[in-house]
Amino acid sequence: MLFGQSIFQSVVERLSNEEAEKAEREGGANHYRVSGLNTGFVQENSHVPQAAAAWAQEQYLELMPDEEAVSEAELAEEEVAPPEMPAYLARLAPEEVAEDLGIADNDEASSLKAKRRAFAQLNHPDLVHPLFADAAHTRMTIANQLIDQALKTRS
Repeated sequence: MLFGQSIFQSVVERLSNEEAEKAEREGGANHYRVSGLNTGFVQENSHVPQAAAAWAQEQYLELMPDEEAVSEAELAEEEVAPPEMPAYLARLAPEEVAEDLGIADNDEASSLKAKRRAFAQLNHPDLVHPLFADAAHTRMTIANQLIDQALKTRS
């Protein structure tokens, strides 16, 4: 170890000196090689035979779907008619929603909460077609207000 150098620096310097001596003995420049994979498996594009290129294209085309691509014009012709709104979603009056809820005077808080959950399973805006989400939202709002009023009168 030289003075003023760390052990690591002295080892690096010794290895550099050994490598330089080895290069002088061999008489050539440093050749860097990575052991393992060689370049024999790589083919340049200019040397690929036409048969191999055709085979590769056939393999690629086999992955494509059999049916032809549908044009945008054909898609526009095949537009699906919007679905019909269920009849119960058209019942937006508070009296109609109350009738659908089936709130009775003798209902307890637990039965009112159960009716709220059952009503939500059928009328929740996330569970209906997006075109009818506004009507479902209105029905849910009215139903929640009616059940909240019934719960206040019970307590």
